[in-house]
Amino acid sequence: MATVATIITFIIYLIFLLAIGFFFYKKTTNLEDYLLGGRSMGVWVTALSAQASDMSGWLLMGLPGAVFLYGLGQSWIAIGLLIGTVLNWLLVAPRLRVYTERTSSLTLSSFFENRFKDPTGLLRIISAIITLIFFTIYASSGMAGAGKLFEAMFNIPYTVAVIGGCVVIVLYTFLGGFLAVCWTDLFQGALMFFAIIIVPIFALVTHGGFNAITVAAQAKDISLSLFDSNGSIVAVIAIISTMAWGLGYFGQPHILARFMSIKDVKEMSRSTTIATIWVIISLFGAILVGLIGLTMYQEAPGGDAEKVFIYMIVDLFNPWVGGILLAAILSAIMSTIDSQLLVSSSALTEDFYQKIINHDASEKELIWIGRLCVILISIIAMVLALNPQSSILSLVSYAWGGFGAAFGPVVLMALFSKKTTWKSALSGMVVGAIVCVVWKEVGLGSLMYEIVPGFIANFIVILVMNKLSPQTDSVILEEFNSVKTSLKK
Repeated sequence: MATVATIITFIIYLIFLLAIGFFFYKKTTNLEDYLLGGRSMGVWVTALSAQASDMSGWLLMGLPGAVFLYGLGQSWIAIGLLIGTVLNWLLVAPRLRVYTERTSSLTLSSFFENRFKDPTGLLRIISAIITLIFFTIYASSGMAGAGKLFEAMFNIPYTVAVIGGCVVIVLYTFLGGFLAVCWTDLFQGALMFFAIIIVPIFALVTHGGFNAITVAAQAKDISLSLFDSNGSIVAVIAIISTMAWGLGYFGQPHILARFMSIKDVKEMSRSTTIATIWVIISLFGAILVGLIGLTMYQEAPGGDAEKVFIYMIVDLFNPWVGGILLAAILSAIMSTIDSQLLVSSSALTEDFYQKIINHDASEKELIWIGRLCVILISIIAMVLALNPQSSILSLVSYAWGGFGAAFGPVVLMALFSKKTTWKSALSGMVVGAIVCVVWKEVGLGSLMYEIVPGFIANFIVILVMNKLSPQTDSVILEEFNSVKTSLKK
């Protein structure tokens, strides 16, 4: 499938990413620089980095593939994500930025410990373990996406494709840390936005427009109704299950880290506007790719519906333009994996190594431990991704649900409830994670997305614990009130 032009375009793009990593290598002098970019991110970098690291290969491969196979009913996922995105920016972002700086917290795990003044360290350690488990699964979904992209483009074995993609991502994340990740995400987010607009519009114009979609959907018995699937009304429970993806936003460490890194909380509203516009247009474009794909392909292209965007680009554009647009898919994949690797690295570095192994580690030592952790986690995720039958959507779904169920209610209560104690937070977190995993493993995920019971169980446990034993520490209460007051200024 690949041409010389496509290969040249890809090589230039990959060199560009590595150059960013080398550039920020010299600017990373301490752990705060490596993990949060010194809390110096601007409006555009914060907005596009958050959204690019959020959507991943799921946006350009998973969602179009689901719509191509099952119809417009899959759009409820996008609707839920849109609502979750907006609420996350409006409710969580400003408070988290102020609170994490007030408590000198560089990771979500350290924020939990510092916010609730946990004397045992369990809250930080267990949240770090949960982060590592689900991010390893999450990162493997991105590497599976990279494998499918390179396999389809260059006609190389899937295993080789996965390893190649992993090496590039690890290099620039290893070198430049958060600064490199955010600045590459800025360019990657812009490229993704460009591709998700251009490709479906061009395909729509050249393949009969919306009328052709209707005809093709009828011929394949694919529903174009949000409420109608194969002639029957979709159960309310199914809509709730798909929209529940939006609940996951409140607990995603790689997205929350962007909120923590913005230079000035007063600029958060501008970043919110940019991010909201980006996500609305991008989600609509991804759905349209899946629908217009019905007019272009009788069967799933390449035997995999998640490759519909790849084949659409190759079939519609000349090799030079196609190379740029295909790089957008790689951008979507990389912009999420690099963030996940960095957050996982921070969990191992700050929440395990410094907390348990070496309390007096120097800044330089911590940075290098962080870099070594990036390599370690990448290898594990890569091994998980080596199965060519890996589904991007299913892997993302599991990890996303795990984070939402374990961390979402804890983050919200940490920011909005003065009654919550470390015992309440820890109990809710553990119960939410266990319910999510058990629900999935016993097969109930087919009835209701596991994030829903996990999220609800977490919240209920925290509320009950708060009722039985509310927060009474005057220092914690005073800190909570001071953060609340500063946000009103």
